[in-house]
Amino acid sequence: MSSASQNKFILWFKEIGINDVPLVGGKNASLGEMYQKLYDKGINVPNGFAITSHAYRYFLKEAGVEDKIKEILQDLDTHDLNNLMTKGRKVRETITDAKLPDDLAQSISEAYDELAEEFGQKGTDNLDVAVRSSATAEDLPDASFAGQQDTYLNIKGSRGVLTACKKCFASLFTNRAISYRHDKGFGQFDVALSITIQKMVRSDSAYSGVMFSIDTETGFKDAVFISAAYGLGENVVQGAVNPDEYYVFKPTLKQGKRAIISRKKGDRDIKMVYSIEDNSTIKNIATSLEERHRYVLEDDEILELARWACLIEEHYSKEAGYFKPMDIEWAKDGDGIHVGSGKLFIVQARPETIHSRRDTSTYEDYHMLEKGKILATGTSVGSKVGQGVANVILSPLDIEKFHPEQVLVTNMTDPDWEPIMKMASAIVTNKGGRTCHAAIISRELGIPCVIGTGNADEAIKTGQDVTVSCCEGETGYVYDGLLNYEVETIDLKQVPKTKTKIMMNVGMPEKAFSQAMLPNDGVGLAREEFIINAHIGIHPFALLEYDKLKQRAAKDHKIAGVVYKIDEITSTYKDKKRFFIDKLAEGISRIAAAFYPKGVIVRLSDFKSNEYENLLGGYLYEPAESNPHDRMERGLPLL
Repeated sequence: MSSASQNKFILWFKEIGINDVPLVGGKNASLGEMYQKLYDKGINVPNGFAITSHAYRYFLKEAGVEDKIKEILQDLDTHDLNNLMTKGRKVRETITDAKLPDDLAQSISEAYDELAEEFGQKGTDNLDVAVRSSATAEDLPDASFAGQQDTYLNIKGSRGVLTACKKCFASLFTNRAISYRHDKGFGQFDVALSITIQKMVRSDSAYSGVMFSIDTETGFKDAVFISAAYGLGENVVQGAVNPDEYYVFKPTLKQGKRAIISRKKGDRDIKMVYSIEDNSTIKNIATSLEERHRYVLEDDEILELARWACLIEEHYSKEAGYFKPMDIEWAKDGDGIHVGSGKLFIVQARPETIHSRRDTSTYEDYHMLEKGKILATGTSVGSKVGQGVANVILSPLDIEKFHPEQVLVTNMTDPDWEPIMKMASAIVTNKGGRTCHAAIISRELGIPCVIGTGNADEAIKTGQDVTVSCCEGETGYVYDGLLNYEVETIDLKQVPKTKTKIMMNVGMPEKAFSQAMLPNDGVGLAREEFIINAHIGIHPFALLEYDKLKQRAAKDHKIAGVVYKIDEITSTYKDKKRFFIDKLAEGISRIAAAFYPKGVIVRLSDFKSNEYENLLGGYLYEPAESNPHDRMERGLPLL
């Protein structure tokens, strides 16, 4: 970056790249990098510009607020929550009450008008943009700073943009940001703020989500993990919805295969859309029945996003000189921000900061030694066990009631909760998926977290002793009482080589990625009935005889309950047989992918039924061949 650029208030994406973090922050630097260097590889990035960190520092000095901020923060104590909240509020008010210098305000307005002209909206004040914070200490290898500052969506007109910019500047001093900087050893003025002004992708009329180029829970490098929900992506990031989840196997994807190895529907009752009510720019509305009874993403979209994740990971790894997995936000445009609607876009990419720094020379294995009454279940984050006294807190205004080593139980978290999350022994939320705020921060803190329980705040009482288990697969459990468990730590460097091949027994597809990280020579046995029990959860005869069951349900309330449960699990499928075939294929695929290319031996179930054999087609899977779903679609045996 030239010295002349370092004194500019505005820099366009075409002018910045990954080395410009000190001037435009991590988010802007990455957007500029992709806009310039990955467009030719087919990756779409909406255009925009950065308001530089120089503009931020210029604003603080010209408005005369820098000294006031230093005075307010003189006796800061981040461990005293009342002290932190009071000082944070005073600093933010000082910034938002200050006036933007005229030359800075004019530069921002002129850049907004230029962006509007690109999209055919010159002089209308109708161009919808996202105003997003981009801190200069953002997305570092040892500190993500993710979600520390604010984002404002569907902002229109120069006046609206200027107001949102001041709020973004002030959000550098949110309580969670002040606390996070202090804990990471940064001075409060070591970090400056740049702002992203980017054309909105109209995912309010489509869908959006987050994807990682590795598995978020285990760090398994050969899978792309994608989450998706209807509407704007803030619901996914905040954990307001439990999104759909998909896995794609990278090695066979790169061979041109349709390598989708897992699909999991979410609980998507709401979506975030544009709003003009009560001066609000966004709102949540109910999803339609049609949206609830299909996967959010089509297979072609899953595969395109996965290919983009691989390209982004390869580019950033090449630039860094080492393997660099990525955390990526994407959105689909429903109204056509460029010529033609229905396109997918990448709106952010940053380094993954948990598994990329993990010590892989040791392996920790948690085991529950006893089971108790199950209070709540959800999606497990991590593979640890935590326990303590539960504290049900539903508002960040009540966080002073929380004490160290308690189990935090709440509806969902956002960055305002971080001062108490770092004190918790475990976290339990009603809402959220693997890429929500609670999941990301609990991984960074190294504590177990169960998300998407639905009713934890009702099922668990404050003061109750609980055990939070994330060591039993993808489902996390909250048990009543302080139950016994053990932790086995294995030094993988000390595991001896044997003449006999060590083959593994694997029955739960959801645990295959973590099990594959142990020294092994492949899978000696993966029993099909275990996969059916753990991964599908419905007896094949119930799916074969679904129509008869439904007829009997009118007269038998027990059967009606079974049919209701089948409908709930298979809601994205009209053909119940196809559900079984797809889920069995995905379960076997996930095990095979985890141990690729060593091989997997699958034993067919011992069901004695011609109908069942017709349902399965006698399929077996060997990973060196191809994705089982593809072969089933073509009528080929997977032998």
